[in-house]
Parts: sequence; structure tokens; C-alpha cells
Amino acid sequence: MRAQTISKSLSVSNDLFGIRPELTLGTASMSFFQASDWHEGEKAIHKRAHLDFREDNPTSPFLTPMAAYQISRYPLMAIGTLDEHDRPWCTIWGSGEPPLSQPVAQSVIAIKSEVDASFDPVVQAIWKGQDNGDIIREEGDGRIVSGLSIHLEERGRVKLAGRLIAGALDASQGGSKQPNEGKSGSIQLVAKIEQSLGNCPKYLNKKIITSSTPKPILLSESPHLSQEALNLIEKADMFFVASAHEHEDMDANHRGGPQGFIRIEQPEDPEEGSILVWPEYSGNNLYQTLGNLEATPKAGLVIPDFETGDVLYLTGNTRILVGAEASRMIAKTKLAVRLNITAARLVQNGLPFRGTPVDDATSGRSPYNPRVRHLATEQTDPHDKSAPGEDAPVTAQLIKKTKLTPTITRYRYALADPSVLGPWKPGQYVTMDFSKELDMGYSHMRDDDPTSLNDDYLRTFTVSSVPGSLGVHGEEFEITLRKVGGVTKWLEWQHQGMLEVGIRGFGGEFAFDQTEHKTIGFIAAGIGITPLLGQMGSLDAPKIKVLWSLGIKDVGLAVDIFTQYPVLKDSVTIFLTGDESLLEQRPNEKLKLKELKALGSQIERRRLQKDDLSKVDALVDKWYLCTAPALRKIVQDWLPGKAIVYENFNY
Repeated sequence: MRAQTISKSLSVSNDLFGIRPELTLGTASMSFFQASDWHEGEKAIHKRAHLDFREDNPTSPFLTPMAAYQISRYPLMAIGTLDEHDRPWCTIWGSGEPPLSQPVAQSVIAIKSEVDASFDPVVQAIWKGQDNGDIIREEGDGRIVSGLSIHLEERGRVKLAGRLIAGALDASQGGSKQPNEGKSGSIQLVAKIEQSLGNCPKYLNKKIITSSTPKPILLSESPHLSQEALNLIEKADMFFVASAHEHEDMDANHRGGPQGFIRIEQPEDPEEGSILVWPEYSGNNLYQTLGNLEATPKAGLVIPDFETGDVLYLTGNTRILVGAEASRMIAKTKLAVRLNITAARLVQNGLPFRGTPVDDATSGRSPYNPRVRHLATEQTDPHDKSAPGEDAPVTAQLIKKTKLTPTITRYRYALADPSVLGPWKPGQYVTMDFSKELDMGYSHMRDDDPTSLNDDYLRTFTVSSVPGSLGVHGEEFEITLRKVGGVTKWLEWQHQGMLEVGIRGFGGEFAFDQTEHKTIGFIAAGIGITPLLGQMGSLDAPKIKVLWSLGIKDVGLAVDIFTQYPVLKDSVTIFLTGDESLLEQRPNEKLKLKELKALGSQIERRRLQKDDLSKVDALVDKWYLCTAPALRKIVQDWLPGKAIVYENFNY
């Protein structure tokens, strides 16, 4: 991140946010520069990640005009520095009333914020307990610091790095009442910016920032994280990370995603530090943070709770996982970081701001967020017959497709060699690999299809045909899919006999248990009826009570199922939702509705209700469920104390 610069001396004498006017700001760089080479850590991680990186380092060795404009408007700034033991720490300061920071001279900025004056590790590293408002000045080149100025509501961010010139901390009006109660204070800090770089808006979940006064209480200092700390991590959708390249420069950046994207390994021994693992999503491929960690494998994290103001500070040793090593650690990931925590602080009400999420699901959560990826120790697909990074062990050809509704299609495949995987069982899913057909390689942004940037194109689909019932040797199987997302949309355009995809295995244990003549209850929504179909060869249909919630546009699926398995008509109650007027422009679906009624199916023209479960609960020995998570939670509330079997297909 370093660059060769042409500089001239610049002296400024003015009142900077209340700092006394005798302060001298030193030198700043002009905008004539020649980009330098990447440092050895960055080169090493580029090589490990198989990047043929020949582009110049885009980091500017001064505060660019755009960066100066951004920081004067942005309400948050993450700050990183090293403590006396050369451990990186990171904090996050902010205010709902900008400017939090602003340029005061060429490539010189001033920052003013309320802070936790007692437990914030960056405050402690810089001021070392001097909190009476006196100015501290850095000796020599000054302390290295990094920053990330960020505006979550606008999804804007800019990276900064440089040297601390001077600052002051005034916490003289505060006073702790108890040993674990800290003080709030006001900081004023001036830094020379030697690097700036604008960043893309990916993985930023929108929040509206407002001001708050810290009232810090230290809850824990154990590197073996407390349950309160684990809860904070579990709900976090972003954190900030500081890293250093030796003592030459620093980097601060953010990592974001869906809640739960930070995974935790909690040792049984309370004397051992906890371990965090997070996937490195597709970014700008500069790998500046990872380059620092490759050369100097230490990181400082700050994980804020925007709602409560609680905050978790961490520092520790890192290890970068690449390729198969990453995949073995965390699912569907080719690049990840593992942090062994060596020191931590959990502080209640330590933040000088609050953040309110933007509720609009389409614009509030980042469209680039992938699904949560679990650790292999938490959740894995034991039926994938190939090692991470290897090709699928066998292929299957699409031999037939049947459109059942405007959005649901049944696909029939034939395995090239059934002996490779062996027989599959009723109710299992198939893991299909579409990467060779759909993976377009790296691109920085893809607003037309944002989720594709982190897509491994592995999909699990329930097998909706009875095992061994199709094909001469039982090598054929069917899947019945709703068109949702890129893969299923692409499949609708494929021609039978012209598509061959990789098959990684069959798996799952979602099998109905009718031993001892048990009566089972099955609650399904829409396409969630498919696990029942794959088990029709072994079920006693009269002893099944099926409650099926179905949209009126999907009546063609019900007609197809009852035509194949007429015995199900007496076992299934369909809760048909949606007004028949929705079919006025769809004569085929309107005809299907008449056909469904003519079949004598049990139809309720309303939503599934609690009483519907209560009426049959006494007859049911065991409940099964295949719905979206929201309905699953409702059903669990309707059947308190009942064991409900469901399969999580989120591999």
C-alpha cells in the first residue's frame, strides 16, 4: 500500500475542534505520485489465491478530494492502531450529526467524537490514561493509524491510513462509581493521511445512525468468550478489522453479510481463547487486509451491537485458509480467515451512537449477501462423494422436463453410471453441481445478479420420484422445482437431451417412520410436498394426515400429484390461498382448478390455522414438516412440546 511521493512542507496553525492553536500539523503530500509495488504479504496472498495480479496499486498516497468530501459527511469511522505489545486493536466512533471528521489541511484530518474513555482499547493505546484534556504529541514519524470512514445508509466507505500527529482526551467530568464502570469522554485527534482508497458498497446493510452518550460497563475481559459475547456475535451483520504490515502501515476495513456469517469455535477448556472463522466474500481482489495478515498474522476486531450500544473488542492471531483448506473448515468457501482470540473486552453501552436498520428488505440488506455458511463441525453434507475442489464423481443427463405450473417444472435425469453413487433412499435429496455451466469467473460488481458473485452453484433438491422406479436399471430420478434464483431460472431454458450436470451425491434422512403402524402428520407448503412423493413406494397412505398450504396459481402441481397417486386424495387436505380472479388471464390454470375440484380433493379456501392441527393431533404419532422457516416457527408455536421432524437443506 505504500507509494513514492513528492512532498512539500506545510505548516498550519488554527483552532482544530478546540485543540489549542499552537499545534503544528507537519507535512502533507501533494497529488503527484507514482504507485508503488505491492508489499510481500500482498504478493504472497495473490499467489496463494492464484491471482495473476498485474494492476498497479490503486491506493493514493494522500487524501484525495473525493475522500475528503466523503469523510466530512460520513457519520462513522473505524480506527485501528497498535498497542504497546504490537497487537492491533480496532474501534468504531460515530455521531449522528456530522462532521465526525473533516480535512483541516492538505492530507490532514481532524476527528472529534464522544468515546468510551475507560475500556476502548484504541483510546487506551493512544492516550495511555491521560484524560485531562491536555494535548499529546507523537514523537518522530508518529503512531501508525488506520481508518474506515463509512456511511451505512448510503453504502459508502473510504479507507484511510497514516500517522497520528496529536490529540486530546477529556474525561475529567466523568467518574466511575464501581470498578467495572467506566467514563465517557470527548476525543480530538489530528492525523496525517498517507493513504486513501474508495471502496465498493458490497456487504453493507443499511442503517440510520444517531448519536448517543457512552456509559461503559466492562462485562468481560476473557478471551474465552462469555455467552453474552457469543450472543452479540450471532446477531452481528458486520464487524471492522484492523491489520498492520509490520510497523510501516495499517489497514482498516469492514466485513459484512447476513446475521450469523461470523462462525464460532468454542473450546471446552475455559482457559483457551475462543476462535472465530469468517468467509472472505468476493471483493475487489486487492487483498490488502489479507496481505497484511499474510505478512503479520495479527488482527484487531470490533463487533458493534448497533441496537444496544454494546461492543466487543478482540485481538488475536490469524490464519488465512485458501481453497480446499477453506472448504474443509467452512462450507462453500474458497477463502476464509481463522482468528484465535488472545485478548477481548465486552463492554456494555460503550458506543457513542446507535444504528437503526432500514426495514425495506430490498434496499436495507445488501443484495450481495450470500446465505450463512456453517463450519464443517456444525453442519456439512456427508453425502458429497467428492473432496472440496474436485469435480463431481458422476454426471446426469436431462432427458425430460414437464411444466406443471407457471413457475414449477419437473425434471427427469439419467445417471451416466449409477454404480458410482449406489442406490439412494426414499425422501433423500440430490446434490447437483452447475458450476461448469454457470460459473463466469471473477467480476468485481454484478448488480444484475449480485448473489452470483459468491455462488458455488451447488444445489440440493429433493428427489420427487420413488427410488428405482424409473429407467431400465433404476438409474433415472426426478426433481420438481419452483423457479426461484439464477439456477432454476436457467434450467427452464435448457433442452432435454442437451444438458449434462455433475452429481455429487444423494443424502438426507427425511424419511417418514410408519413402523408399528404409526400415523404420521405432514405439514407442507407449496413445493415442500416433494419429500412425500419420493416415499410413496413404501407408505401406508391411509395412515398419513397431510395438511398442504398451496397457492391457487400452483393448482397444476396438485392435479399432477393426484393423477399419479390417486390414493393421496383421501389423505391430503389442501389449504388453497389466493382469489380465483388471479386465474382470469390464465385459462390453463383455471381449467386445472376445475379439474382439481372434479378429482374430489379435500379443499379449504383459506389459510392453514392452528385448529386444523388440533383436530388431527390426537391421531398423529409423529409430525413432519417441510415449509419455509417463518411457517415452521408458527407451527412449532401451535404444537408446543411436540417433536417435529424437518430437514434443513441449507448446505
